[in-house]
Amino acid sequence: MTTSYLVIGASHRTCSGSLRDRLQTEEAEVPGVLERLKLLGFEQAVWLSTCDRIEVAAAHPRPLEAALDVARLLAERAGIRAEEFGDQLFTLTGEAAVRHLFAVACSLDSQIVGEPHILGQLKAAHRAAATAALTGPELEALFQAAYAAAKRVRSETPIAEGATSLAAAAVQVARDVHGDLKRCCALLLGLGDMGALVLDGLREAGLGRLTVAAPVDRRAESAARRMQGHFTPWANLDSALDTADIVVTAAGQGRYILSAGPVAAALKRRRYRPVFVVDAAIPADVDPAVGKLDDVYVYDLADLERVALQGRVGRQGALQAAWAIVDAAVAGFVRERAERAAVPAVAALRAHFEQERRRLLAEHGALDAGAATRLLINRLLHRPSEVLRAMAAEADGGTLPEHAAAERLLYRLFRLNEAAETKSEEERT
Repeated sequence: MTTSYLVIGASHRTCSGSLRDRLQTEEAEVPGVLERLKLLGFEQAVWLSTCDRIEVAAAHPRPLEAALDVARLLAERAGIRAEEFGDQLFTLTGEAAVRHLFAVACSLDSQIVGEPHILGQLKAAHRAAATAALTGPELEALFQAAYAAAKRVRSETPIAEGATSLAAAAVQVARDVHGDLKRCCALLLGLGDMGALVLDGLREAGLGRLTVAAPVDRRAESAARRMQGHFTPWANLDSALDTADIVVTAAGQGRYILSAGPVAAALKRRRYRPVFVVDAAIPADVDPAVGKLDDVYVYDLADLERVALQGRVGRQGALQAAWAIVDAAVAGFVRERAERAAVPAVAALRAHFEQERRRLLAEHGALDAGAATRLLINRLLHRPSEVLRAMAAEADGGTLPEHAAAERLLYRLFRLNEAAETKSEEERT
């Protein structure tokens, strides 16, 4: 049975932040989830869980049936019925699934195009699937091709410069506000990829202390350990603002998580020491009223882009070049897989011809070359001729689509039109 590619999941493009939080899978949970996929009949599947997306990429002989199984598993994790997902869950198969995975690997489907984290996250998910014996030739080919496309996009286009320049701009403004970052404390609210990118830049610049909070405490605690920072419960958010010189929000909940009242109260307790706020979420996390407070400097991603002097025309050109690479890589991959799929049929045809040749020699070994070849041709064409005549009879004077398609395929396979033209030219000369 032919294996097809499948991607099903929820991303920042389709799903609310609160539902994504309920679907998120911590690293320690992944082996158990992969075992569940095995029990559902998957032999090749990768479970990708990031702040922006929860997706399963698989190779499966019955992709639509498999998608229903994954939807039920995701619904179970979210504590809802599969029907309640509505349009928040997407399913892609075949070439569309291939293109999506390539785009994810190349960071073209991220909230911030070009952010560098997703490729590492994808590779980690791939390794976890391999450890669980959930990879195979079809999925390996897909992922290796996606990695190759990502490498080309990063080496041949400036697509990654936009994301890294935003982080550099955040560092520049933080230094303008606070001077030496070694004396600063940062508070990360939410675990979106762009927030992590900004924090990476701040830490490389010498940030003194980091505290992490997120709507799901267990995820924040796990992230704090990975980032070698401190954890504070989401319920303690207001008090955590007291020591935060820099606040980076990356929750993307679709509602404001930072409002003017708590920030004003924290400013008073801080004796009005300035606060630099980076709203790295889409949609925004920070109430616009926060930016109107004295001693609070709020920058969203557009503000940082202006600081970084990142021209939109240049970015758009890089984006188009990156998509051109992806589209060419997808077309090449699909074509190669189709060619590989044809090999068994060609091998079977060759074996059939060889079998008939040997049978004819065994039965008529004394024939001369001319008689033997004529007999072999008749034998090889006997069965195809019968099938074509049967198709024509079924058409009852007309032409069935299958009959017409079979004739077109024969002409194409054996270049019969070219042969007819050659014969006509020989007859004219």
